[in-house]
Amino acid sequence: MFENRLIKMNRHISKWARRQGISCYRIYDRDIPQFPFVIERFEDCLSVSEYKTSRSLEGADQKVWLEACMEILARVTEISDENIFLRERERQKGSSQYTKQDVSDRTIVANENGLKFKLNMSSYLDTGLFLDHRITRRMVREEAEGKFFLNLFSYTGSFSVYAASAGATTISVDLSRTYTAWCHENLLLNGFPSKLLAEREARPQQWKNDKGHQVVQGDVIDLLDDMPAGIFDLTVVDPPSFSNSKRMEGTFDVQRDHVELLRKVLRVTRPGGVIYFSTNLRTFKMETTAIVGAECKDITRRTIDNDFRNLKVYRARLEKHRV
Repeated sequence: MFENRLIKMNRHISKWARRQGISCYRIYDRDIPQFPFVIERFEDCLSVSEYKTSRSLEGADQKVWLEACMEILARVTEISDENIFLRERERQKGSSQYTKQDVSDRTIVANENGLKFKLNMSSYLDTGLFLDHRITRRMVREEAEGKFFLNLFSYTGSFSVYAASAGATTISVDLSRTYTAWCHENLLLNGFPSKLLAEREARPQQWKNDKGHQVVQGDVIDLLDDMPAGIFDLTVVDPPSFSNSKRMEGTFDVQRDHVELLRKVLRVTRPGGVIYFSTNLRTFKMETTAIVGAECKDITRRTIDNDFRNLKVYRARLEKHRV
């Protein structure tokens, strides 16, 4: 059953990806409940995430079952065992998403729309490039020419790389030292000069006059409070659903805190500026009436590509009213 489904989806999605010139794409997304995998291809490697369920086997039975599944996957995709990387996915909270899953590092460089991204196939929960944002990244690049761009919860900086490729000046902010360093690397990999700063080194009052790209490791909320009003033309806000990191005061809950967060982002946005907001929280509801001063449009459907069939996300485009 699993093999038949995999053959069908691999053939269909691979043909579509080749026509689109895409080398990183999702093949299988928990299509069959008994086989709870998410399988993504990155160049000549596969990332396989196994989601634990109540049906999951234990011990020796699990090992035998998993080995059989990986043999099928290698045979169907014609990718060798050493290029297939398995991750066990359980519910993540707080700083656990930043914790290394493996002591070894297997990195590759992936290409997307003419840009390069360093990926870690073996050591972290995610590879470093969220494929479900492929269309959103393209939308940001189409608007970014000559803009002052802010990337909040910037992860490995893919949105910043896209914006920089269009001629934007970028500021990227994330709490994790691991991911700000990775963002810095991705900018340099594409030939964009970048400064890597700790929060205490950041000088928000000077950002407008600095034509380079800056990556800041620090708390997003604290930095937003320090930023001058009305300076950014274009912003991406892609927060975690929940965080209780030791590096921040209190906790962050996207449902509870998104209104306050977006109000702070609107304060630093110029009139007519645009904000892209995204969350993967399946139960999320945007409180649009509480966000005063911006027109909000749900763009979720426009951002879902053909290899993401069952994704439940929320994405919005906010434009600050001109006064």
